[in-house]
Amino acid sequence: MAEQMEAVDASPGGVAGKPAADPTTRNTAVLVVFTAVTNLTDGVTKVAFPLLATGITSSPAQISGVSLTLTLPWLLAALHVGVLVDRVDRRKLLWVANAIRIVVVAAVLAAVVTHHVSMLLLYAGGLSLGIAEVIALISASALVPDAVRPAGRERANAWVAGAETVCNEFAGPLVGGLLVAAGAAIALGASTAGYLIGMGVLLLLVGKFRVERPADQPRDSVNQQIAAGLKFLWHQRMLRVMALALTVLCSCWGAWFGLMPLLATKDMGLDAKGYGVLLSSLGVGGLLGALCVGTLNRLFGRRIVMVADLVGTFAMVAAPAVVNTMWMVAVAAFLGGLGGTLWTVNSRTISQNLVPTELMGRYTAAYRLFSWGAVPLGAGLAGLVAEWFSIKVAFGLFAVAVLLLFVPFLRTFTTEALAAAEPAKAEPAD
Repeated sequence: MAEQMEAVDASPGGVAGKPAADPTTRNTAVLVVFTAVTNLTDGVTKVAFPLLATGITSSPAQISGVSLTLTLPWLLAALHVGVLVDRVDRRKLLWVANAIRIVVVAAVLAAVVTHHVSMLLLYAGGLSLGIAEVIALISASALVPDAVRPAGRERANAWVAGAETVCNEFAGPLVGGLLVAAGAAIALGASTAGYLIGMGVLLLLVGKFRVERPADQPRDSVNQQIAAGLKFLWHQRMLRVMALALTVLCSCWGAWFGLMPLLATKDMGLDAKGYGVLLSSLGVGGLLGALCVGTLNRLFGRRIVMVADLVGTFAMVAAPAVVNTMWMVAVAAFLGGLGGTLWTVNSRTISQNLVPTELMGRYTAAYRLFSWGAVPLGAGLAGLVAEWFSIKVAFGLFAVAVLLLFVPFLRTFTTEALAAAEPAKAEPAD
């Protein structure tokens, strides 16, 4: 943990025997820059790969399969990656993840230049990039408690969440589209450069990022370590309720993204530009949430701020169940995006305060498995309900699911429970 980092020579210019400066501000800046660069680059590759597939085949199933390969590793490998993150230096794993990305993108770039791109290559590349993303996101989340002191984690999480929102939902797809329009080779070359920059930025982190264990301590098997992480999550009531609530909330997001293209173009009569504006309302809300989460927490407390996500997500899925007006659906989406970031920042901060550093990788893997795994499940369930009944019935079903979260959440996330989840000793933030 941050409190356990060595104070001697912890930053450039440190003098042996003298305490070094608190690295919280520096490490926060490094993590934000790394997040921004890699998310921007991820946005480019996630646009480039499916577009490359359209030049090979016109089959919707084969093209959508490229996007599937990018997310499938969350269901297949997340728990095992969590064990790896708790065994290995977390910064080195981030380097490994970016190295995998560079190799994959360079291989596809070479295929583009030599006109040998195939669907098999894109599928293999997509799976590899998906695995790299799992490694990177779990490692980065587990690394925060080692890099940032407790008093600075809320701010660090807010800035990181803001970087994810801006670069993943705005800049990444926009830049990716422009670069692909200029040429696939240009887009892939820029991606390679972006991942290299991300690797270089990590050199500026200060501290130790590997869990230290006694040499004579026996090491459990991988399955035993996975079970230990899941048991810890299940036996911590606050974390358990937070994970189960997140499963419902993320399934709502999956339903929204799965059904909104059809609802927007058919029932609401929007063209591509109008649909883009509707989607952007999510990102605007998310960015605002990242900017004001600290102020809102001080004014109202974490409990009320996290309830705002339940309200926002309910509005996001309830509005299209009852209206076809674009601006009303956009406002509801804005509230959903706002609440989503407020939840993300606070849930990360609570987790980092409650979870021991030696379990952080496995906990993060399990927690993200709930969230990322619920997105395609929500989309699939929403599609079936819409097929059998109607789109509005499907949105209404998910709105009711959110309402059912309020009682268990409020009963678990009491003021006393949240106070107990705060660090025992407050430290001044830089």
